[in-house]
Amino acid sequence: MIAFHNLKLISNGTIAEGQAILVEGSQITAVVADNDIPAEAEKQNLNGAYVAPGFIDLQIYGSGGKLFAGKPEVAALKRMEDDLLNQGTTGFFATIGTNTDEIVEAGIAAAKEYRANARGNFWGVHLEGPYLNPARKGAHPEEYIKKATLAEVKGWIEQADGVVTMITIAPELQDQEVIDYLHEQGIIISSGHSNATYEQGKAFLNKPIPAVTHLFNAMPQMHHREPGYIPAIFEEKPYTSIVADGNHVDWPMIRLAKRELGNKLFLITDAVTAATEGAYQHRLEGNKYVMPDGTLSGSSLTMLKAVQNCVDQVGIELAEAVNMASLYPAQLAGKTSKGKIEAGYDADLIVFDNDYNTVATVLAGEAHSQDNIKF
Repeated sequence: MIAFHNLKLISNGTIAEGQAILVEGSQITAVVADNDIPAEAEKQNLNGAYVAPGFIDLQIYGSGGKLFAGKPEVAALKRMEDDLLNQGTTGFFATIGTNTDEIVEAGIAAAKEYRANARGNFWGVHLEGPYLNPARKGAHPEEYIKKATLAEVKGWIEQADGVVTMITIAPELQDQEVIDYLHEQGIIISSGHSNATYEQGKAFLNKPIPAVTHLFNAMPQMHHREPGYIPAIFEEKPYTSIVADGNHVDWPMIRLAKRELGNKLFLITDAVTAATEGAYQHRLEGNKYVMPDGTLSGSSLTMLKAVQNCVDQVGIELAEAVNMASLYPAQLAGKTSKGKIEAGYDADLIVFDNDYNTVATVLAGEAHSQDNIKF
């Protein structure tokens, strides 16, 4: 048993001091007062740092010069997994945007191959497309956007053998049999790159589509005579992701979204990495990535930076910003043992300092000792 102590504990919307986290194997066994640490526990002094549930990123495309979305291979997944663990992200969906059938199928194959050797924070593949609305294509190449057929969707899902965990579609253009099939298979369906009207959104959000991809981006904006999709999102309150980098969405709009959606608004990085080949040739411009024609593409965010932005720029309390990066995406992903620091939950933890630097990451299932947790 290891006891993490002398820390500021962030969990389930609160921050507490004077408590210790007891971890045995892959689970948190108890949260106790510092004075009640068992004598046999191996103590780890965190020197007053914050400890929060490990972050969960349900939409990220690549890292460290390896763009899984463009060249889907095992090496790209390995780079993403290692980089994200160093950043405190203990769960992620590797994402593939709209692309050729060959790229999608190569991504499924690579994910299946890597799954057996993954360290534990790779949770599956998020397909963002190709079943989008070309009217809201954003950085997605229109030549690969298409309407779903049940035969193709079933083929990919059966081929994936459970490794496809989430899919972003434009529901207004898809046949109900496709939506019903995905829902029956337990795939998280998210509405994104959609041109849905207010009425269409009211008809499919939570019926059965539980999520929306990157709020405000690649969707019709509000108008006083044509309300559009966003008011339907605010009223139906599905789980809704947002890119909190100040480029994809300005801070007052994140503040508005938080007021409207409360505990259904969650953070994604939408992060990419530099690439010079394939359908997505991302170039870093300032603190954002753009396509060769200047179209905004992905972000350069980490989840911890997104949390910091929510606190410093939006005015969200730190404990609630942490919920947006951990608890709420865990709930959408159906990970009932993730997102809180409580007895019975997995020992997925991020340790960070007052300046939002990651100090350490603890991952459930990996051995924990003072020798392999570096501070």
